[in-house]
Amino acid sequence: MNNPARRHLLETTLDDLGRYCAQSELPAYRPRQVLDWVYKQGAADFETMTNLPRRLREQLAKDWVIHTATEARRQVASDGTTKLLLAWPDGATSECVLIPDHKRRTACISSQVGCPVGCAFCASGLNGLQRNLTAGQIVEQAMRVRQLCAADPATPERLGNIVLMGLGEPLANYDAVLQAVSIINAEWGMGIGARSITLSTVGLPTRIRQLAGEGLQVNLAVSLHAPTDELRQELIPWARNVSIAELTDAVRNFFERTHREVTLEYILLGGVNDTLEHASQLVTICRRMRCNVNLIRYNPVPGLPFERPTSQTTHAFVDRLRERGVNAHVRKSRGLDIDAACGQLRRTTGKPVTADLVPGPSQPTP
Repeated sequence: MNNPARRHLLETTLDDLGRYCAQSELPAYRPRQVLDWVYKQGAADFETMTNLPRRLREQLAKDWVIHTATEARRQVASDGTTKLLLAWPDGATSECVLIPDHKRRTACISSQVGCPVGCAFCASGLNGLQRNLTAGQIVEQAMRVRQLCAADPATPERLGNIVLMGLGEPLANYDAVLQAVSIINAEWGMGIGARSITLSTVGLPTRIRQLAGEGLQVNLAVSLHAPTDELRQELIPWARNVSIAELTDAVRNFFERTHREVTLEYILLGGVNDTLEHASQLVTICRRMRCNVNLIRYNPVPGLPFERPTSQTTHAFVDRLRERGVNAHVRKSRGLDIDAACGQLRRTTGKPVTADLVPGPSQPTP
């Protein structure tokens, strides 16, 4: 299954597959036929593509592979959230999550194996960065989560939303992420609308400006987490290289070029960044750009010295934002009892992670 000589079909475009078929002297309709089996009918192997000649199915199986990961662990939370740990052929692992919310189904997927950013309150960067995920591996996560939706007769709703909010910094794996997004969005691919796809970044201004010029209507979420440079630098190491003012300018540019309002993500840490003064400082930042604010109560991570704020503190914070004209709401934590909530993903197998890790970049692209 994991023969390295075979190409990963889930990172292949319709045009690429068309060139392969042309070189193999296959009819021009074959590429769409194959991709329809994969993306519309959920075929996981070529043998199930019964309207293809047997010889062609054998040729495709020799040259291509659809799924490359094995499911290393599956956990289901009391609220229905499901977390998958996928193991790739080189032994690296990543996590993806199905988040059900009434009739809405969202896939939270990863862009890297580990994370180079090292936010002080987040589990995902505790073991550093091992490597980037390929475009096909990013798409495969979304497909695996879609399979979970299809497999549950009690929740027949289709997967409708993709958020790159799992392990890693998406804009630090820019090319692979953009290729994956194009496949997830394509009518011959997963067919999920660009406005239902969200990229979450700690804030790399150069990449944000580049993304603004791609002609995509994806959503952008920026992990702010503090209203002053001093506090943000304490919480987010990469913030030492990018000021809030620089980030604000890039976000404004993104809105001007895409007309897509940006979401500021702000994790409330008890006694750290959750006072009314912090809220007022955040209002000042919000007035510099077109944005809304997602507030997230800290989700506990064993071994980290932070606390979840009280409901009273949280309500006071959001009330201060709203009374001063900021569109803000508190995001409900999902999958807390399986460590699947925001900031909790850490590739837990039940055994220590033994893969060799390489240090992440010391600074983001300015």
